[in-house]
Amino acid sequence: MTFTATPILEIDRFSFRIGPKEILRDVSFSVAQGEYLSIVGPNGAGKTTLLKCLDRIYRGGTGRITVFGRPLNGYRQRDLARRLSYVPQADGRVFPFTVEQFVLMGRYPYLNPFSSIGCEDRRTVRQVMERTGIDEFAHRKLDTLSGGERQKVYIAAALAQGAEVLLLDEPTTFLDYRHQAEIRDLLAEVNRNSGVTVVAVTHDVNRAAMDSHRIIALSGGSVVFDGTPGEIMRPEVLQRIYGTPFLLVAHPQGDVPIIAPQMPREDER
Repeated sequence: MTFTATPILEIDRFSFRIGPKEILRDVSFSVAQGEYLSIVGPNGAGKTTLLKCLDRIYRGGTGRITVFGRPLNGYRQRDLARRLSYVPQADGRVFPFTVEQFVLMGRYPYLNPFSSIGCEDRRTVRQVMERTGIDEFAHRKLDTLSGGERQKVYIAAALAQGAEVLLLDEPTTFLDYRHQAEIRDLLAEVNRNSGVTVVAVTHDVNRAAMDSHRIIALSGGSVVFDGTPGEIMRPEVLQRIYGTPFLLVAHPQGDVPIIAPQMPREDER
């Protein structure tokens, strides 16, 4: 899909510390409505911290973050959840709920202490479960599902929030190729057909280049690249980001090259 030039997330010279350690330093970028943005970079670059600051899991920092033109700190948590939904990294924890119960929790921004889950909430959840292909698991416990199936459930719960921006932290980590492809197809579909803005942290630069409209790279807590997939997939650019040489080859189905693994030197075998 084509996305608008209107920025819905704006980060301006944002810095963040955990104790004495500066994790993010003068980070500035914006995200347009309907955009698919991938965030890449080496381990410890601050990618996960950045997502947690955007969703206000981590509070504080200096600089400015605005969400739909409004300062992040000006939102009540319930109102922010109607704008942004967050899918964290898989960490092995499994909650003692059925699939349907877990996805229903995504409706919490629309409930209050004096209301209960209604017909509209259940209708939304059914539609989301069908869309994500988990409706057949509705009454199964989360701990009976595979990692790929659980990841679809977590994304379904985020979609059930009805938020316009989906923040994802390494959504395909630990998944086999089939489930990686299914998650990627799902994210592309909700971005393309529903206009949901996707901001995804990933270590897979090849996939980021295939899936994204735009990529930013963090290194040492700062933005060191902001551009198109074609612009990042250059050996000198990747080496500057990661500090190691890269070998790129032509992709048989596209114009953007891909990273190929390098053979070990003879003296390393």
